[in-house]
This record gives sequence, C-alpha cells and structure tokens, in this order.
Amino acid sequence: MSGHSKWATIKHKKGAADAKRGKLFAKLIRQVEVAARNGGGDLDSNATLRTMYQKARDASVPLDTIDRAVKRGTGELEGVNYEEVTYEGYGSAGVALFVEALTDNRNRTGSDVRSTFSKLGGSLAEPGAVAWQFERRGLVLLGASVSEDDVMEAALEAGAEDVSGGDGDLWSVTCEPAELNSVREALEGAGMPVESSDLTMVATSTVELTSAEDAKPVIRLLEALDDLDDVQHVHMNADIADDVMADLQD
Repeated sequence: MSGHSKWATIKHKKGAADAKRGKLFAKLIRQVEVAARNGGGDLDSNATLRTMYQKARDASVPLDTIDRAVKRGTGELEGVNYEEVTYEGYGSAGVALFVEALTDNRNRTGSDVRSTFSKLGGSLAEPGAVAWQFERRGLVLLGASVSEDDVMEAALEAGAEDVSGGDGDLWSVTCEPAELNSVREALEGAGMPVESSDLTMVATSTVELTSAEDAKPVIRLLEALDDLDDVQHVHMNADIADDVMADLQD
C-alpha cells in the first residue's frame, strides 16, 4: 500500500482518540466552514462542501454543529475568516512533506509549523519545492470485509483509478477529485462498507523506508505537524514497508 494510503488508514484508526480531545471535530468544522464560504452552502452545487460535510458526518460530528458551520461560512452566522495556506518541507531521509492549514493568523501558524520542523529534524522549503511531487486525488476507505474482486469490480466500474490495501485492514480507493462523491455513492450503492472519503494529495514518486530507524523520525514529525490546531492535512512521499508500519503501530 502506498504511503498516503497507509497514513490515511492510521489517521482513520486514531480518529476516535482525536475526537475525544476535540481536535478532530474542530478541524472538520473548520473545513466545512471554509468550503461553504468558498462555494456556497448548497450541497448539490458545491462538491467540496458535500465532501467535507460527509467527512464530518463520518466522524460523528453532530448535524446541528455541521449546519452552524455551513451558516458561518455563508455569512448567515458570525464566524472567523479562515485563510488557506500551505507549507512545504523535508523530513529525515529526504522525505517530502506537504502541509495544508486553515488559519486566522498566518504569523502564528507559520511560526508553529517552522518550529515543529526545526525541533524534529526537518526543514521548511521554498514554495513549490515539494508541491510538484504531489497530485490532488479523492480517497475512499472501505472496510476490509469485502473481497478484493468485489472491491475492484465496483470501484473501477464507478470510475476509480486504483485500489490498494486489504489484508485485514482497510481498502483504499483513489479517484479523480471531481469523481469522489460519485465513486463513494456508487460503492455505497453496491453495498460496500464505506468508512470515510476525503480529498488528499498523492505522491507521484516515493522514498522507500525499509527500517524503523528511518521511519520513526518521519512519523514523529508527521504526527507533530498534524497535531497543530491550524493544520488540516499532512502529506508525505514516504513508502514505508508493511512490516515496519506494523511495528510502528504496536
């Protein structure tokens, strides 16, 4: 399984713990609000909002909380004006990291991200140094109870590009960003146990990490960045060997 899919699976598994701390809910609500501000509050005409709305529902964010976020985004309720910013950098072993944030204070967020890179052995790069190594894609996670043949048939027929995972874990289905909602709907319509769906960044080439010694500092930096309040997503181009990934989760 590629690096982005492995990390998405780990994040999905630890989502319950994040929710208990309130961080996951806060980040999802912010994403809904920004999507509504950028494209309006109509789920039918705003595909990004529909994706973020469903993502929040998958995480069990209360419906009235999501609806208030939409209204703040459209201006019906007073809210904070969040700005989308990205940061690019490198971790150990030359692993590229692409960080997406929503902030109401660029200076604060930039300082937090810079400090985290510095403390954990990484380094910030100039804009554009890392972004070219990633492509925006839709990602649907499915329960592993479905057979590979059934997943492949349903996913590819729905317009997906790739299926990976399984082996007692989640299936990862990737697709074009514009096809995310239709692919999810088709998989659900086929009776597939959809766990979540989201927009992500997929690395076009990867750095292989075959030992825990190489992988641990990368994961440590990734998790520290992801734990920052303003950071919404952290993407990497590391491809961590399955046995190493299993050791890291123990």
